[in-house]
This record gives sequence, structure tokens and C-alpha cells, in this order.
Amino acid sequence: MLRLRVKEVAEEKDISMTKLSYRTEISYNTIKSIFRNPYRTVNTDTLVRIAKVLGVSVLDLMEEVPDEE
Repeated sequence: MLRLRVKEVAEEKDISMTKLSYRTEISYNTIKSIFRNPYRTVNTDTLVRIAKVLGVSVLDLMEEVPDEE
């Protein structure tokens, strides 16, 4: 299972949800949803835009976590 690290990376870079939304041109509600639910399904275009604004690789925004049994 993949977990998104968007919130953590944005906080490390001192970029708020509002700034991230504005700079990526992704709706604030979508960004808020990604921050609140790191297991949310997100399309690749969205991840690429976020990674570009945060100055990281798309792979830096994801981590693999073991499935709970």
C-alpha cells in the first residue's frame, strides 16, 4: 500500500495548504483532502504538479507501507 507524504514534505518546506494550492493550481479542497488522508487515490498529474512546486521527486512524496492483515 502506498502512503502519500505530501503533508510532511510541505511542512518541511514551510509551504501551507493555501500556498500549495495556489502554486500548483490544484483546488484547496483537494490539497486539504490529501493532507488529511494520506492513503487517498491521487492521479499522477496531481502528484507531478505537487512535486514540482515542492522541489522534490514524485517518489519523495510516496512511501510504501505494509498492508495490515
